[in-house]
Amino acid sequence: MSNPVSESLASDPAMPKPSPRVVISALGITQILAWGSSFYLPAVLAQPIAADTGWSLGWVVGGLSVGLLAAGLVAPRVGRTIDAKGGRPVLVASSVLLAAGLATLALAHSLPVYLMAWLVMGVGMGSGLYDAGFATLGRLYGRDARRAITTLTLWGGFASTVCWPLSAWFVEHFGWRGACAAYAAIHVLVCLPLHAFAVPGVGSVSRDGRSAGARPGMPSPPPLIGTRRMRAFALLATILTLGAVTASMIGVHLLTFLQARGLGFAAAVGLGALVGPSQVGARVIEMAFGRHYHPIWTMAASVTLVASGVILLLLGFPILALALALYGAGNGIGSIAKGTLPLALFGPDGYASLLGRLAMPSLLAQALSPSLGAILIERGGTDAALGVLSGLACLNLGLVGLLWVTARRR
Repeated sequence: MSNPVSESLASDPAMPKPSPRVVISALGITQILAWGSSFYLPAVLAQPIAADTGWSLGWVVGGLSVGLLAAGLVAPRVGRTIDAKGGRPVLVASSVLLAAGLATLALAHSLPVYLMAWLVMGVGMGSGLYDAGFATLGRLYGRDARRAITTLTLWGGFASTVCWPLSAWFVEHFGWRGACAAYAAIHVLVCLPLHAFAVPGVGSVSRDGRSAGARPGMPSPPPLIGTRRMRAFALLATILTLGAVTASMIGVHLLTFLQARGLGFAAAVGLGALVGPSQVGARVIEMAFGRHYHPIWTMAASVTLVASGVILLLLGFPILALALALYGAGNGIGSIAKGTLPLALFGPDGYASLLGRLAMPSLLAQALSPSLGAILIERGGTDAALGVLSGLACLNLGLVGLLWVTARRR
């Protein structure tokens, strides 16, 4: 994951330190482009790829699952590297890997090469999406990173909004291979320089885990230790994994669920578009008020909203827009809790490594969930799938309660 040029940049204390606003804006731009050219890419390119190559749509979409599996497997190593060397060399490597994977996609004329390209992209995803971004901010700003993490999720929330139309334009004018090549060039010409020159190196981090020049935040409780730390880690890992299963399954099969409720395809697409604005709106609210309460309440609100939305979908609630808005809001602030709650519970020391360990099971689950969802729908119908998701969402409510009991101070 290392890069000699970026390592030398990271270790140069004489280099000027960009302000947090510059750092977050740079990471926000690269997050939009990284998500849009990897996780959200098959939504637009899958059909053109299948039509052009003759490969089955299942195999084409399955490339993303291969990528997510690779991302999950490298996540712990990515975290350890960020702890040891800072986020800059890892993020620079992610730009190179995503560019290489996309260039390979553009040249792929056989299915094995196509899947190999996604394998390379998966390593780039594991070292360049939210988990790596959060870990970088935690490494830079320590306990002051909460607002930075929240702001970064606001940027990331626009990935599909920006990149779906951009991908469609690329496909229309250059074909799907040209689209992949264009994104590869964007990673080299835009993302790589932003990561190399706008992300501070480890020399900008003081011994107490605060960024040099950062203002002290409100006093924070000491991190969990001993048995309570291990119990809290296990609970949080389970909560994040179950949340990833729900989000992945709904993200892939949402239109199927809505059409089973009597909507036509166009109406289902229009209604499904409510999820994105709901995510961003909830993140804006959390950003405005989140500093006044512990991140565990953000997680509690997230799982409550997700459970409410999924249960309303299962029950056939007549106002489907409300169910989707609740689900979207919960999913939106869940991304924030994923980055801020571990920081609050376990402290800034080893934060990046801990995020990597937490990310591994959720990414692996995210890779497998769409296929499991398809099997559930095929054998038991949409009600069976929504019933399982409702059960998982309610289980998460109980687990968050246990986490609160484990984490609270006497």
